[in-house]
Amino acid sequence: MSDVAIIGDIDTVTGFKLAGVKKGYIVKTDEDAENALDELLDGGISIIIITEKIADNIRGYINKRLGSDVLPMVIEIPDKTGSSEGGNDQMAALIKRVIGVEMVK
Repeated sequence: MSDVAIIGDIDTVTGFKLAGVKKGYIVKTDEDAENALDELLDGGISIIIITEKIADNIRGYINKRLGSDVLPMVIEIPDKTGSSEGGNDQMAALIKRVIGVEMVK
């Protein structure tokens, strides 16, 4: 595992590809996002970047596929319209999954 990939809207994926990320999946439906995630999980990617809105739409599927695995690391980022309401909650969940400790304010 050594690659980075992006799942998102056309603008986000284009920006990351211009920055050097080789694998990018432009998705328009939840089914497209799930298929892209499946392909990346089966392809040995170590970091998957996904926009928050897409991740929110397929949250149950992401949790089911990843379980408690540490890798690949799934990082949620805002898209061009900005951050979603649950952005901080997802970061806390990522920290808990990676280090096994819940961070409290």
